[in-house]
Amino acid sequence: MRRTPASLVAGALVVALAWASSPVSPATAADPSPGIADLTQDLNQILSDSRLTIARAGVVVKSAATGEELYSIDSGKLMTPASNTKLFTSAAAAEVLGLDYRFTTSALAAGRTVGSILKGDLVLRGTGDPTMLAADYDALAAAVAAKGVKVVTGRLVTDDSWFDTVRLGQDWAWDDETAYYAAQISALTASPDRDYDAGSVIVSVAADGDKVKVTTTPETDYLKIVNNATVGASTDVLIERRHGTNTVVITGTVAGPYDEWVAVDDPTRYAASLFRKALNAHGVRVLGSTVSGAPEGASELAKHESMPLSELLVPFMKLSNNMHAEILTKAMGRKVAGQGTWAAGLKATSDFAKANGVQILNLRDGSGLSRRDGVTAGSIAQLLLSVRSKPWFTTWYNALPIAGNADRFTGGTLRSRMRGTPAANNVHAKTGSLTSVTSLSGYVTSAEGEPLVFSIMLNQYLSGSPKDIEDKIAVRLAKFSRTTPDAAAQLRSDAPASQEAGDLECSWLKPVQC
Repeated sequence: MRRTPASLVAGALVVALAWASSPVSPATAADPSPGIADLTQDLNQILSDSRLTIARAGVVVKSAATGEELYSIDSGKLMTPASNTKLFTSAAAAEVLGLDYRFTTSALAAGRTVGSILKGDLVLRGTGDPTMLAADYDALAAAVAAKGVKVVTGRLVTDDSWFDTVRLGQDWAWDDETAYYAAQISALTASPDRDYDAGSVIVSVAADGDKVKVTTTPETDYLKIVNNATVGASTDVLIERRHGTNTVVITGTVAGPYDEWVAVDDPTRYAASLFRKALNAHGVRVLGSTVSGAPEGASELAKHESMPLSELLVPFMKLSNNMHAEILTKAMGRKVAGQGTWAAGLKATSDFAKANGVQILNLRDGSGLSRRDGVTAGSIAQLLLSVRSKPWFTTWYNALPIAGNADRFTGGTLRSRMRGTPAANNVHAKTGSLTSVTSLSGYVTSAEGEPLVFSIMLNQYLSGSPKDIEDKIAVRLAKFSRTTPDAAAQLRSDAPASQEAGDLECSWLKPVQC
């Protein structure tokens, strides 16, 4: 392998503006300064870790001010990016959809209203809003009731035709099917709380005397609960939905409260069940059954709009929300090609990346769950450089996780990493984790105030997650000086081991792990 030389949240806006202020010029010849030579030596040392002996590592560091390459090792090799894929998805969404983009969920009348009776069908139409809560469906039902409707003689029709009917990524692992971080994608869906994990329900267990009590958030009878758990001295419980059904089987022992996020089968019908329940609570009876369809000529009774994309980027990127990535991908396809499909949406993302100088990119989904996603560290660095000139950059940059910041919706998946180092409240970067895959790419300001972009991609290791290697590199970049050599001996003391050691993103391991 060839090796070549190569803020606090309150001040985030100022930092972001500084990041966006200087244009990138063509890379210059390698700087012969001792600072760069020292950086090369130190990064080579970090990457000589024995855990990477049989693994693959692609790393690149560039000056964001000039585009100069400061360090590179296999930056052109195709790697599995995991959630670093979201860098491309989120940036493309900001460009294609715009920061003001909102999802809408509507209730419509397909029929004639006579007094308080709707003679026809009531339609629930969605465009993919991942932020819809049970409370939002309740508010939509209340608005229908406020129109004076008390009886619907027809059916409740679910119109999720804004997206296609392909619910799962074609490369996703079958054993992730019931995991909330691999939930089904639909234009009608619901989330259990303000993490906005669309298409999932929180199933909670607790000891209640000599029995195990089971509750759900939100309260719903959409899931069939089979409770075989018993009260025990410790909590060792399995909560799992059976394949292809909405039957959740609970086994094991329960001593204290425990929550599990479970993906539902058919989120469209799940959303409809929440809406129908809310309609009943507001005195609106739908006499017919729930069916699917896309009726034309229906008139709007009520509408709910989501938060704008500028706000959605925060839970999306801070918590590495897979469903947001896939929904935004299909939304881009719908806008650009009139097709709410993965194929159309991924083409929109790839076209955006290529228009911004990215040469190597193979996307199979928007989130990075697919192991057939392929990208190079150099491609990520090019994206990071290019988007700095975008009018939406400041919002996007601030949505990235921030190292060492304990606030969950600020630090995100980096909140427990690099604390007490020069990288804390400095590094804005996207994490990525799958079994034998880890990545970290983003921005850091050097000790001399120079903005840098970096991408670190580690694949095919057999050890525990080597995220501490990523942290050491990021900390070293935060200490980088062109004029003052840095003592290599400080690397170990300044870069504590990562507290996120799992094979998946820490935010995917509910309850909250990061």
